[in-house]
Amino acid sequence: MLFCNKNYIQIRIYFKYKIYMYKAYQGDDPLNIDWDDAYDNSGHIDGAAQYPPKWTKLAQGFRDETNLGGRVELDLAYGDEAREKLDIFHPQGTAKGLAVFAHGGFWRAFDKSSWSHLAAGAVSRGWAVCLPSYTLAPDARISHITRQFARALEFAANRIDGPIRLAGHSAGGHLVSRMVCADAPVQANVSDRIEHVLSISGVHDLRPLLQTTLNETLMLDEAEASSESAVLCRPVDPCSITCWVGGDERPAFIAQNDLLANIWGGLGANTKSVHVPAKHHFNVIEDLCDAGSELTRDFIG
Repeated sequence: MLFCNKNYIQIRIYFKYKIYMYKAYQGDDPLNIDWDDAYDNSGHIDGAAQYPPKWTKLAQGFRDETNLGGRVELDLAYGDEAREKLDIFHPQGTAKGLAVFAHGGFWRAFDKSSWSHLAAGAVSRGWAVCLPSYTLAPDARISHITRQFARALEFAANRIDGPIRLAGHSAGGHLVSRMVCADAPVQANVSDRIEHVLSISGVHDLRPLLQTTLNETLMLDEAEASSESAVLCRPVDPCSITCWVGGDERPAFIAQNDLLANIWGGLGANTKSVHVPAKHHFNVIEDLCDAGSELTRDFIG
């Protein structure tokens, strides 16, 4: 009976999050947290401005490499909106299955073209990898982006046979987690193929963002922040998910990571929480480029 009362669940989750944040900030008043600072990654990473151009260069290099081998499909339209495009990188031979990566950027920045290189590890291990773009805030609300990602997933799943594994970073962690919520807008024949989800530094409780200046762009209200929070949803059954975070990340992201693993573990999902020492929000994803890394192994098995 413990998990039958939704209001009771939400109250427990809220106070558990506050306890996480209280411990993370080592005694700061948990009711007076500076939420803008809590989610400010760039302000706490040395050389933060150097990362986006680095990602762009690496991504272009990987696209050039795979294009020479005729193993990439670029800018496939999965819908009618301008940014409803995706890329699929194919392995040598028949793909073992479909791996989909959702990019981050707080739902308001970047597109698929900055992250192509992150497909390298999974492609080397024999998987077809899909990277979708989606409409950014403020031109789309987060609930709309969730539906877009589901359509991209369904489009790719209709092109690639076999099991499906999902990974996402930051806001992308939110999107892939939402795909395995019981109320996810995903067709049953696609949902049934999802073997595993890897949420890297994912945002799983959107309600704290209501208290940030970021919300001037996201335009979240209480109802949408709650309905789009994976921690307030039931996972599908069965569900396998890893919540992966850098040990040097902002305490808010570590709290978000552990919260979903804890809550969904209590709801019957197969969950794992991983903290990687000496990794921050911008370099925690780099090991996806390496076919032999623990991160890639968790992604595609």
